[in-house]
Amino acid sequence: MSNEREEERPKVCPIIANHIKVALVGQPNVGKSMLINSVSNAHLHVGNFSGVTVDKTEVLFDYKEYHFTVVDLPGTYAFTDFTIEERVTHQYLCNEDYDLIINVVDSTNLEKNLQLTSELLTMNKKMVIALNMSDEAAKEGIEIDEKYMSELLGVPCVKVSAAAKTGIEELIDTVTRVYASPKVEPKLIFSEAVEEEIEKIVAFLQKHHYDANNSYRNVAINLLQNKEKTYKRISQKAIWTELQPLVVEAIHHIELHHNTDDLKEAFAEEYAAFNRGVVAEVVSYTKEVVEKKTLTEKIDSILIHPLYGIPIFLFLMWGLFQLTFVLGALPMEWIDGFFSWFGSVVGSTISNDEIRSLVVDGLISGVGAVILFTPNIIILFIGIALLETTGYMSRVAFLLDGFFHKFGLHGQSFIPLVTGFGCSIPAYMSARILKNDRDRLLTLFIISFMSCGARLPVYVLFSGAFFSEAVAGNVLFGIYITGAVMGLVAAKVLKMTAFKGVDEPFVMEMPKYRLPTLPLLFHTVWGETKMYLKKAGTFIAGATVLIWFLSNYPHNEAVEKEYAAKIEMATTQEAKRSLDNELGKKELEASYLGRIGKLSEPLFLPLGLDWKMAVALEAGIAAKEVIVSTLGVLYSLGDDVDVKSHSLKAAIAKNIPFASAVSFIIVIMVYLPCFAASIVFTREAGGIKYFFYLLIFTSVTAYILAFLGYHITLLLGY
Repeated sequence: MSNEREEERPKVCPIIANHIKVALVGQPNVGKSMLINSVSNAHLHVGNFSGVTVDKTEVLFDYKEYHFTVVDLPGTYAFTDFTIEERVTHQYLCNEDYDLIINVVDSTNLEKNLQLTSELLTMNKKMVIALNMSDEAAKEGIEIDEKYMSELLGVPCVKVSAAAKTGIEELIDTVTRVYASPKVEPKLIFSEAVEEEIEKIVAFLQKHHYDANNSYRNVAINLLQNKEKTYKRISQKAIWTELQPLVVEAIHHIELHHNTDDLKEAFAEEYAAFNRGVVAEVVSYTKEVVEKKTLTEKIDSILIHPLYGIPIFLFLMWGLFQLTFVLGALPMEWIDGFFSWFGSVVGSTISNDEIRSLVVDGLISGVGAVILFTPNIIILFIGIALLETTGYMSRVAFLLDGFFHKFGLHGQSFIPLVTGFGCSIPAYMSARILKNDRDRLLTLFIISFMSCGARLPVYVLFSGAFFSEAVAGNVLFGIYITGAVMGLVAAKVLKMTAFKGVDEPFVMEMPKYRLPTLPLLFHTVWGETKMYLKKAGTFIAGATVLIWFLSNYPHNEAVEKEYAAKIEMATTQEAKRSLDNELGKKELEASYLGRIGKLSEPLFLPLGLDWKMAVALEAGIAAKEVIVSTLGVLYSLGDDVDVKSHSLKAAIAKNIPFASAVSFIIVIMVYLPCFAASIVFTREAGGIKYFFYLLIFTSVTAYILAFLGYHITLLLGY
């Protein structure tokens, strides 16, 4: 029995005495993720921080006699709680239990990175500074004296390179040494005026024997910076009556010293001055580097040029979309063929018609509909990952910020909007990069205007039905551009109504250009693709089964017997096919789906849409992929039609007026995304109420625009 218990013990996270919990902190783009992945034999656990949509990663590993848990916190430029990422990192560092902090900094941009470091020094926590990208710094002629830096800060500093995997063992050894040693107070020095006020408060606390969890100096600094937690704790003490006037006077003195009434600005200047002093002491440059223009500066002179920077970006995005839709079409044919074969094989083993239809037309078709577009998603993810990891994405946000601001959006909004052309699900997830809740919510509401790949078959079908092949491609491009323009206009309207407020300042780091590594690309693309398949596949499969049920029940046995006899008496295959399609049409009209269409037809008639088109739109709420097959059934062509089928195009052109087709396409461009995307939207937005807001917003907007499009087209004589 004892042996069995021994075997059942978990191999990960053993409960041992020497357990070190580390908070990994740093600004964005300093290589935290790569550093955490460079730890040998690590076990990654990805989840969400409680109550928010920001991912957290925990790495568990053993080193010598120690067991490590490293929590990779979201990148943050400063120790504040303005953005979601900053809020999560701030709350974790202030409220959670951990043993020490590893502060990862970019050795090639030390002064900017020390902004966060200097603020972390005010915490009562042990800390180790990892000078990452030390190999890149050496190539650029930047030399950092890490030993002298350790003396200046009172915090151990270790040179590492996550990419080259150098200095990792020394870093871990330093962490274990700091963990086992008594805490040493860091040497954060302010200007003479601030230090004078700190000394006064420290003397007061010492005189009154205040029992601080932090050091007296840290308590004084927190009071001078109006830290809420410190104020709450000390304001309940008897000494607060005497201490409060002292603090108020000290703050006033500091503001006068900096000639400002903004305390945050005053301390920002203090931290900046301290950082410049540290950099001046520990960083040296070769003469060649000082005089030579860096590679990043040379590339930026082209890519963010005010005249041709945006055309270059548009060309690159055009190339990305060409790869997404053209190159992605090749494996789509194989995947489609596989699921057709798989459905036939599985269907041949099921004798019951109802169960066979459920499994083949419902489950297998539902899963296949999701996996069919996976190649497009992967290609798009690779393209976006390349833009991000090379450092170019920040430049694009900078280029588009001025243009997007005119519509109430930030330059960063273009990332989820562009992703929306592939699939709304990863687009909603990528909206997490937005600075604050209002900007993020505004972008989430606009993503639905970006036509996802699932709408492409419908656009191809209708473009080919009403225009020649020479013009259809331009019409297709026009549909996508029109959707994007409508999204920008909608953003402006929302900004003026539901999302009123002063624009937040747009600040984005311009990281150095770097060649992406294959492991990092694979980790990023695979993680996003797996999330897409996991979340989207489940809901779309379920929605397809629901559509199958609604379109197949209830059965009308009398009609089935009548048409069975007619089909048996038919002499030609064409006649049998025609009768079979008539039967499918009547059964669909009598089904729950048909009844819903008939019931909702009066609502759609002002848009020029009959009940058949209404049913197709309603089916598209489950998944946009089923709109074409639904139209095929409704127009008596069977449910196995091809998107490029000339017969279906002819039927569309014959049975649907051009004005109605315009109205139909406008609704598809704007109305509610599929079930899976709606659920992800609800999760990312933060509650079910936002789903209903989206439902109302997209439905009303689609109805108004379709109504205008239909009647304007009629007035023009089409």
